[in-house]
Amino acid sequence: MHSLEDYYELAGDKVISDIHKKARKLYGKHILHINSTCQGGGVAGILASLIPLMNDVGIEAGWRILHGNPDFFSITKKFHNALQGEQINLSEIKKELYTQTNKLFSVYTHINHDCVLIHDPQPLPLIKLYEKKQPWIWRCHIDLSHPNEEIWEFLKRFILRYDAVILSNKKYRSKHLPVEQRVIYPAIDPLSAKNKELSEGDISKYLKKFRVPTDKPLIVQVSRFDKWKDPVGVIEVFNLVKEKIDCRLVLCGSMAGDDPEGWMIYEMLKKKANRLIENKDIIFITSENSILVNALQRSSAVIVQKSIREGFGLTVTEGLWKEKPVVATNVGGISLQIDNGKNGFLVEPSDIKGFAQRVVQVLKNRKLAEKLGKKGREIVKEKFLITRLLSDYLDLLNEMIR
Repeated sequence: MHSLEDYYELAGDKVISDIHKKARKLYGKHILHINSTCQGGGVAGILASLIPLMNDVGIEAGWRILHGNPDFFSITKKFHNALQGEQINLSEIKKELYTQTNKLFSVYTHINHDCVLIHDPQPLPLIKLYEKKQPWIWRCHIDLSHPNEEIWEFLKRFILRYDAVILSNKKYRSKHLPVEQRVIYPAIDPLSAKNKELSEGDISKYLKKFRVPTDKPLIVQVSRFDKWKDPVGVIEVFNLVKEKIDCRLVLCGSMAGDDPEGWMIYEMLKKKANRLIENKDIIFITSENSILVNALQRSSAVIVQKSIREGFGLTVTEGLWKEKPVVATNVGGISLQIDNGKNGFLVEPSDIKGFAQRVVQVLKNRKLAEKLGKKGREIVKEKFLITRLLSDYLDLLNEMIR
């Protein structure tokens, strides 16, 4: 846990001073964040850094986790997929289990705060289960550019009760949603275990511990084992790259408690890549170890993110911060971070051959890789650090809490 003072060197005096000024009117205010998991995925990572900093500047910020059984999370995963464009069989049983799980949570979760921030669809109905005495804000971290109409109409009944909706990209705004919609970019914590500087000794220690050899260039994708992250496509890209350069692929993903599909996709990938695994060409890792992720990214020759849909893509941000060349798909929030050809490469999701060509180009051209990496770190420092995110939230809270 860090205090705001720890960020002086990275953020600069003006940023730190502005944050303290914005926090003055919020001293002692009670703010509550609610989401559905405390580990795994970008949302939990953001809250783990943001909430301590809110408290450090004088806000009494809390964090609660929505409890649900496996059936609930199976349903909300289907909701998540449908919000990103998939079809769904939205039965009455699904609707009832979704709302009843939230109702049960509301019975033993008392909310007497000055502002409530709900993250993603899982706890969305909570607003209907309390006497509303304060502003409620829905923070949606996923790609809402092409939601399934049926699920959107169902969830919109809850969304309309909110005072504001926060999105990660202006492309996710809906013209037909009469609720204020704001764009706040997610951010990484440069001092967290996942992003802090590591010594060569620590990097070597963690790679050895998790049996990751470094005798070949490493291509690394860090993300949940999720079809939207297209791990199958990553393996197809790797097969093409392997024809040109002897290298190794690492697919590293944590298993979030609110994502029941993770293990199923992981097992499917292991079967698909069985021949390459036996030759130690592909390594799968399911550890929650943040320092391992840090070490993998820092030891990679190129970081890839071949998502089909992506709310923002903090793993891209992490790679850019570590001055690594990143090749990623031109979807969602990734295009907000990468200026194609200047600080990384963007490729269309269906272009397997083009993706592989870019990876090969980076692997063969060390000067290009260094140039992209340096520019990548600059853009993250300018736009995507946790101090900027804290500042944006303070602006919003100052406006919402009268």
